[in-house]
Amino acid sequence: MPQQFKTPEESRVTLSMLMLPSHANFSGKIHGGHILSLIDQIAFACAAKHSHHYCVTASVDVVDFLAPIEVGEMVTLKATVNYVGNTSMVIGIRVDAEDIPSGAKKHCNSSYVTMVAKDDLGNSVGVPGLKLSTETHIRRFTREIQRKTIKHDSARKMKATNFSADEFVEQLKNHNVILDS
Repeated sequence: MPQQFKTPEESRVTLSMLMLPSHANFSGKIHGGHILSLIDQIAFACAAKHSHHYCVTASVDVVDFLAPIEVGEMVTLKATVNYVGNTSMVIGIRVDAEDIPSGAKKHCNSSYVTMVAKDDLGNSVGVPGLKLSTETHIRRFTREIQRKTIKHDSARKMKATNFSADEFVEQLKNHNVILDS
């Protein structure tokens, strides 16, 4: 039986790998899809390490690509459990790239992935809680509470709206569209 509470450090996972030409897109930069695949893999590893169960991706809440990654750079992904619910965990992932010859480092991506723990039959199962002992732990957990609140409020508003184009035409004037009626 897994322990009741775990620190974020107990489930932290780090992955480093050299970016090869086979990872590049047509412009010669590392393909965003390759980075997304690595993010999903490390989110799984971190969530499984925390829960001691197989985990599935429920949502990718935020993916911010901040800087391009070049062929030949060493990419390091760091994953931490930032938040836990009953059966779900939000994994925060930071992606940095390093130019090996110069040692120059850059922050390339931040992501938040919600993972759900599953048993052998595919049913959701409970996960250990988080033991918060630093200001960073508390900040990450409470920011995730805020993100979840914003996401749920936004989804509720979008579903509640009875759409009528006439109500929104005025808003379109400030966007790069033209109405062809």
